[in-house]
Amino acid sequence: MWSTFIVQDEEAGGAHQPSGGLKGLTGRGGRHNRPHRTFSSSVDAISESQEGKIKLTFFIAVTGIMLTVLGVGTEFWVELTPSKNFYNNETCLAAHYGLWKCCIKTFLVSDIHPTRESCGPLDLHTQGEPNCTFFKFYTTGENIVLFQKTPEKNLTVASTMFAIFSLFLMATGAICIIMAVSKGVKFFLKPASVCFILSGVLIFVCLILFHQSVLSYLASDQSIPLQHEMSWSVTCMACAGALVVIAGALFWVLVLPYSPWEKCLPKKNSDI
Repeated sequence: MWSTFIVQDEEAGGAHQPSGGLKGLTGRGGRHNRPHRTFSSSVDAISESQEGKIKLTFFIAVTGIMLTVLGVGTEFWVELTPSKNFYNNETCLAAHYGLWKCCIKTFLVSDIHPTRESCGPLDLHTQGEPNCTFFKFYTTGENIVLFQKTPEKNLTVASTMFAIFSLFLMATGAICIIMAVSKGVKFFLKPASVCFILSGVLIFVCLILFHQSVLSYLASDQSIPLQHEMSWSVTCMACAGALVVIAGALFWVLVLPYSPWEKCLPKKNSDI
């Protein structure tokens, strides 16, 4: 009887040993994998302080996006004004256009300041609405005649394409930032940074091409001397390009595994 009990107890103990061994093996495996997952998540995770910096930088980028939409959608890119006495009439004409539309306004010469030689300015109050026309070279290919001159169609279309592509990159960067904040990971910050920096560069290329198109337009015919001035829509675009480039650079800094300020300006040891 005692021998039977001892045999059963040894069999029970032997039956428990593999379970204990497997549990110990599983426990060691769990302890081995757990620090690896914690390390990888801590490296790519966004801390609370970083989240605040990301949101502040994203506000700068959104401001640039809004200025870009305002600049692309308005027609106050360049103002064209002949001499107020060119037509020897009681009225004179002034024009302004952008990427999509051209507008002509009629002013009374008596309403213009005596010291001003050209017609305008455009913000001067006039009777009636300006006569605005959309450019047809986007649809039918027909160019517009303005003061016996025709704007440079190819350069204007190229500048418009660069502006639209920059808006596309801005939207892509904004989506990446929203995903980064919602998921709490830094992975999306790097593509967002590249998108914002490239969009800013494209905006400046757009402005250069548009200014070149204006110069080509003025040089096409000298029969009507015109004075030109880049207007507030171009200012909006230039500010937008600067803001999105700054935002993209800041996003890139936030991706770095170290602080560039501490790298460039190390703290001095106070225990000397």
